[in-house]
Amino acid sequence: MSMTLDETRALAQSIRDEVGKAIVGQDETVEHLLIALISRGHVLLEGPPGTAKTFLAQCFSRATGLDFGRIQFTPDLLPGDILGSNLFNFQTSQFTLTRGPIFCELLLADEINRTPPKTQAALLEAMQERRVTLDGETHSLGDHFMVVATQNPIENQGVYPLPEAQLDRFSFKLLVPYPSAEEEARIVERFGNMSGPPRLDDFGIVQVADQARITAAQEAVGTVTLAKEIIDYTVNLVRATRESPELASGASPRAAVLLANSARARAALHGRGYVIPDDVKALATASLRHRLLLSPAAEIEGKQIEELVADLVEQTEAPR
Repeated sequence: MSMTLDETRALAQSIRDEVGKAIVGQDETVEHLLIALISRGHVLLEGPPGTAKTFLAQCFSRATGLDFGRIQFTPDLLPGDILGSNLFNFQTSQFTLTRGPIFCELLLADEINRTPPKTQAALLEAMQERRVTLDGETHSLGDHFMVVATQNPIENQGVYPLPEAQLDRFSFKLLVPYPSAEEEARIVERFGNMSGPPRLDDFGIVQVADQARITAAQEAVGTVTLAKEIIDYTVNLVRATRESPELASGASPRAAVLLANSARARAALHGRGYVIPDDVKALATASLRHRLLLSPAAEIEGKQIEELVADLVEQTEAPR
């Protein structure tokens, strides 16, 4: 099955429409989820409790038809609780794989920063190579495996910072703020008359995609042209993060690759067969904010990562 860029854009709009039946606002977050889906990336959502991060992931899974799995991360969670284990079967006298919840297509890693780094590291191989290794045997997770992780702001109690190696595997870190007054009124209007928590079935969200169509959309992204000038621009922007005196740690080469892939996916969602500098600029903050560390001096001055990324985007010469 093949798909044109116009068909890819139409599919994305259908998914947006279905998610919008339940989710108020969050258009930018849904856009980034779609970009991650067709560029084979992962997304980290950060925001205070009660901002529909978990419900959004469930709605997205229903609309895309991806097999949904969920892990509630807690301080006592162990790697085996995520991956599964080989258990001895006394009837057959053989070890049998008991699969953990990671064996799905869209994994919701809920409150991922409430478990220690040892357990968080269980996701490293899965996120990079879409497979897991148990007792020396490798098991594939499939081409559509995608992690949507949620975390509470680091200022909250009982959270652990994510390891840098894991953060670097997320295409985007998105901040999910409180809604505007108008959006909050619409949320209360939509959900306030319900008895109990909302259920997907209450909103009539239907599946508008399947594995074949998602694969076709991912292949359509492969037809999007990434010109040499755009490659150089992306590399220069990422390298500028390593040279900034206000940053103690800059972005990795993986960041440049993921940013370029995401820019191609954004171009595809807009029906374009080529990447323009605005694609890179639009995704720069979400692609880089979780990979950068402020220098001590910048922290003392109260600088924000988002400000510095915006400055670097402005200072890095873009092709015309």
